[in-house]
Amino acid sequence: MNKKNIPVEFVFQMFALIISIIVVHALYVSLVRPNAAQIIEEQNIAAAADPSYVRERRVAVLIKDMEQEACFILMFWALAIMGYKAVTIVAERRLLDVDLVPVAEGMRILPEDTREFSRQVQQLPEEQQRMLLPRALLNALRRFNSTHNIQDVSSSTNTVTESEAERLESELSMIRYISWAIPSIGFIGTVRGIGEALAQADKAVQGDIAGVTQSLGVAFNSTFIALLISIFLMFLVYQLQLLQERLVFDTQVYLDDKLIRHMKAD
Repeated sequence: MNKKNIPVEFVFQMFALIISIIVVHALYVSLVRPNAAQIIEEQNIAAAADPSYVRERRVAVLIKDMEQEACFILMFWALAIMGYKAVTIVAERRLLDVDLVPVAEGMRILPEDTREFSRQVQQLPEEQQRMLLPRALLNALRRFNSTHNIQDVSSSTNTVTESEAERLESELSMIRYISWAIPSIGFIGTVRGIGEALAQADKAVQGDIAGVTQSLGVAFNSTFIALLISIFLMFLVYQLQLLQERLVFDTQVYLDDKLIRHMKAD
């Protein structure tokens, strides 16, 4: 099914990654970091004038560092991949509303009838023929034509749908990896921030804690943003997985209701 689709999806993923890098970096360079620098400068002036001044947590400051930028790049990349897969699933689900094997209630399908029904499925556009439902239908019809055994047809269709479920599950591995990588990048920011804070410990001993607090801000902000993004992505991953499982289940129901129950062996 996917020999023609894999290169297309791979190219889409690469372009999505490149576009995410360009767009996010451009926003950081033009908006986020200049605004964050201005906010920090204003807060430093206010803190110098008023010792009791409490710095407000602003979004630009929370997301200004390179770890947060990397997390947003990965987030938009994952969203693009999930969007591609969701569109594919929606297209496959549309076929479930089409009567690809028109059989009237009470009509029986004999082994010699399978070639005619197969031709109707094969008249679909090539792109649709590579989808799960047409492949499963053709497999069932051909198996019934060759074996004349309904139980064998049922087992064969279950094998097709189960293998499709495994394939869909394996294709989520990249998205799951991205969802795992984002918190890891956040922890890298935490380690970097704590390291910078420790490097300025001598200044803190002398009473200048501005550098230490700024470095600790990097440490905590990176983990905070990374965990928020990861929670959001994992929610979408499970929703996508649910769509895939429903597609496979509904395809099995379609095959049983529209095809297999009408079959009659010689």
